[in-house]
Amino acid sequence: MNIVQRVQDILLKPKETWPAIDAEGGDTASIYKNYLIYLALVPAVAGFIGLSLIGVGVFGVSYRVPLISGLANMVVGYVMSLVMVFVVGLIADALAPSFGGTKNPLNALKLVAYGSTAGFLGGVFSLLPSLSILGVLAAAYSIYLIYIGVPVMMKSPPEKAAGYTAVLIICGIVAALIVGAVSAMFGMGRHGMGGLGSMGDGGGNIAINTPDGSISVDTSKLAVAAKKMEEAGKRMEAAQASGDPAAAGKAMADMMGAMAGGAAFPTDDMKAWLPTTLAGQARTSFEVQGGAAMGIAGSTANASYGTGDSQMHLTVTDAGGMAALAGLAAWANMTVDKETATSVEKVYKAGNRSMREEYQKDGSQSEVTAMLGNGLIVELKGDQVPVAKVKQALAELDLSRMESAKRPAAKQ
Repeated sequence: MNIVQRVQDILLKPKETWPAIDAEGGDTASIYKNYLIYLALVPAVAGFIGLSLIGVGVFGVSYRVPLISGLANMVVGYVMSLVMVFVVGLIADALAPSFGGTKNPLNALKLVAYGSTAGFLGGVFSLLPSLSILGVLAAAYSIYLIYIGVPVMMKSPPEKAAGYTAVLIICGIVAALIVGAVSAMFGMGRHGMGGLGSMGDGGGNIAINTPDGSISVDTSKLAVAAKKMEEAGKRMEAAQASGDPAAAGKAMADMMGAMAGGAAFPTDDMKAWLPTTLAGQARTSFEVQGGAAMGIAGSTANASYGTGDSQMHLTVTDAGGMAALAGLAAWANMTVDKETATSVEKVYKAGNRSMREEYQKDGSQSEVTAMLGNGLIVELKGDQVPVAKVKQALAELDLSRMESAKRPAAKQ
């Protein structure tokens, strides 16, 4: 395949090009090796040049992202964009029956990979941050390319292509937000990442190699969500046919909730996980919040302990609707062991949990985070509290009791 010709064809004559792509052979590795790894470089490199070398200027003041941080962000962004194409391809395949199409994992990946061409190339506008809005227009053209490609690649009736495309784009946005949130939670933005160890290893997994360890993505976790999305998709079609916008909106929320993973723990449960005393310090304040939007639920509970310079801050976050994709991301398989003259950072497995520690050796700042198997994320930060005391306080919270809590069933 001539990559330049393919780019020209998919951008300038998509209606003629999609049937040619459909007729091609290939596999996941060839799509990445011959196309995606080059296209994904455009926004990554352009963004690095624009933010770290050229800089952003406002009212005569110029700012540049430090080179080391810019390089790290470039590599992480590059790898994550490759992963997201694979994940959205899985979603496209799962959605096919809901819109009268036929499941075909390879065609679904082709649809997302080649349909994303305009969006990837639009990343060149990041060279000048002031023109980055033009990248949004390029991304919009990618939506059109996917819309044109859906009937050809997924055999969905043309009249259902708009709905299929809309739901796919929304799901892709949600997936990107969730993966990004989980990545940030575990410090992914601060770790240089080597490259993709494998994409689709025969068992449906993705592996990403990093200088500090590896991350594996178990795509089989999408199976349950896919079935629920298919059921919600059928209800949405029926609601649209009946002209009932409220029912269609409810079905859309159900689909998003199915993808995201279900209901959140009630706020009363969250509050109960905030002890009145911790490590001998009285609780000085607390706050509990919960809610849902578009079928994606979540809740959080915060509490502070101690007074003066020595304090601890506890946060219990229920990934709720994010739990399924947090598991899909499988960052629990990531390991990190880093140490400098002044600080230490570790990410490691403890049973079914992923643990992260980051602290200053002088005891001025300490942070320990546990990601539990049921989607709860427990974070304990210490100000002028050594890490040993923070870990001891975390043990007092009885994480096993939290982890064994049964998540409420999602409302239908």
